[in-house]
Amino acid sequence: MGESVVHREFLNARRLCFNVLFYGAHFALFAYGWWSQATNIRLAGLNTLKFSVWASRGAGLVLAFDGGLILVPMLRNIIRVVRPKLTWLFPADENIWFHRQVAYSMAFWAMVHTTAHYVNFINVERTQIRKQTALQIHYTQPGGITGHFMLLIMVLMYSTAHNRIRKQAFEVFWYTHHLAFFFMLGLYTHATGCFVRDQAEPDFQPTFPFYSTQHCLGYLSWRFTIWPGIIYFGERVWREIRARRATRLSKVLVHPSGAMELRIVKPSFKYTAGQWLFIQIPELSRWQWHPFTITSAPEDPYVSVHIRQVGDFTHALGDRLGVGPSVVAAMTSAAMKGSEKDSKDGISRGDFIELDPAILSITLPQVRIDGPYGAPAEDVFKNQVAVLIGAGIGVTPFASILKNIWYRQKKGKMGSLRRVEFFWVCRDAPSFGWFQSLLQEVEAAQADPNFLRINIYLTQKVGEDMLWNIAVNDAGAEYDPLTLLRSRTMFGRPDWKSIYTQMRQAIEAGQYLPGANSQLKTKVGTYFCGPGVLAKSIKEATVANSNANVEFLFAKEHF
Repeated sequence: MGESVVHREFLNARRLCFNVLFYGAHFALFAYGWWSQATNIRLAGLNTLKFSVWASRGAGLVLAFDGGLILVPMLRNIIRVVRPKLTWLFPADENIWFHRQVAYSMAFWAMVHTTAHYVNFINVERTQIRKQTALQIHYTQPGGITGHFMLLIMVLMYSTAHNRIRKQAFEVFWYTHHLAFFFMLGLYTHATGCFVRDQAEPDFQPTFPFYSTQHCLGYLSWRFTIWPGIIYFGERVWREIRARRATRLSKVLVHPSGAMELRIVKPSFKYTAGQWLFIQIPELSRWQWHPFTITSAPEDPYVSVHIRQVGDFTHALGDRLGVGPSVVAAMTSAAMKGSEKDSKDGISRGDFIELDPAILSITLPQVRIDGPYGAPAEDVFKNQVAVLIGAGIGVTPFASILKNIWYRQKKGKMGSLRRVEFFWVCRDAPSFGWFQSLLQEVEAAQADPNFLRINIYLTQKVGEDMLWNIAVNDAGAEYDPLTLLRSRTMFGRPDWKSIYTQMRQAIEAGQYLPGANSQLKTKVGTYFCGPGVLAKSIKEATVANSNANVEFLFAKEHF
């Protein structure tokens, strides 16, 4: 039936600790804001409005706190630096999730704050404690103008950030989200109208913050919330400078199912296996940056990313490079025939096309990259057992890691890692061609056949042609007819509970890792990239099989 909200939020120690600290801090600030307004003798006149002004002041203080907090998870470079040392202290890999939690909190407290202020303004007009109308406060004073301006931006940002809109029209989300710059300006100047004061008329001054603190008795919260904004702005400037360093697109390879491999040369770019980056093609868009996982290893002389043609940006890139739908369809059709490994004719499943600009009469476009940024998969070598699970194109983070493992095996620098389980779940057979050559090389390089085990699952319905191909080519063959690997393809969806239960039992019995039964605890790290539904079932399997002898950890890739 799945995990209930109560179990997820309150019976999970780590999540419970977060909820207590996060929501506890918010309600504590609200209570303090309410109390400080209600007990301030100098604000006795304003306090005649009673509950509405107390609620608006408390909610306003919480919003000021969230206004500074919401930028902290977006400090990607700072998080990347502190992540390796402080990941035990805070969920550095969940920064997007935390950003959303703050956004949800801002939406709630904005409703409280705005509703209370509407009541305030009506009561001001009704009681005439100040000789103003509600419309004047709303639309002619800085507090009302900036408040409605921020509300408009929030409506636009929140609506376009919805998962469905973000996936179908990423550009709308991307551009609208940059209205945050103007939102923050409104937040920093919201108090310039001096609504909270101890006299009937405001006490303005010509310099920022444009009001005198002698009679304007706000919290002066902008002095604290502005610092995350300054740091974030500085980081964005640094990212722009770094992205403009010499970068050259050296090679483009096209794989079956429309996956394009871009190989980029940038000497100043240093990264760790499993990390990701932003990529920009100025010719297609001078403002859009799209996230992709790095598929090359740090030891490679280039930086590569695999891009599947599924959206407007990726289709536009495919058309620009001359490898649009017709080229992809021809490659996919050839790959579907399932040519054997030793076949000399046609295109085998692992073949790809390398674009030759001279023959195709094209020039490779200019490319800019920004990064790298941290990811959970960086920690693979800190575990004794690593379980790498990719779904479809979600296999990309593990291409870099498998390459890195290959290089480390040659150097004998494997750290704590003693065994790797690699799972790749695909909907269609042609997708196996994305990393066919890499998997073949890594599989062939294994001196210890037990160190790396490749598990390929095909979830698509098998047609008659494919069944015939399997029947003809699989009997007595050394290689699997679909993947051309020694490891056999399995059909259907993996039973994760069974897989993890068998792994735990083998570890406890000393059959999985030599000497494991004499150790206090075996650490098994699971790293997943793919859809949330699949992540949920895998995480449940890891939680169900963790005990005093075997510790299963789970981490999901986020962008």
